[in-house]
Amino acid sequence: MHDGIALEAAGRPTAVIITNEFLHEAEVQRDALGMHELAPVVIDHPLSTLTDREIDGRAQQAAGQCVAVWLALPASEIAGR
Repeated sequence: MHDGIALEAAGRPTAVIITNEFLHEAEVQRDALGMHELAPVVIDHPLSTLTDREIDGRAQQAAGQCVAVWLALPASEIAGR
């Protein structure tokens, strides 16, 4: 979150990717750092024990959400991607 917030503050649209297990922590950290509008890209947990095929699936989960973030689409559209 810190790097994403720093990039956003520098004017670079940023997609911070997290797993659903860490959503609450990411939101708390984001809000504490004053970047309330930064919507994280959320994918399924876990990552460390996945096969290459499963990792490809996580990348697919993230791809549409990242594009939505980079194009500044509404949060409601980001969640549905």
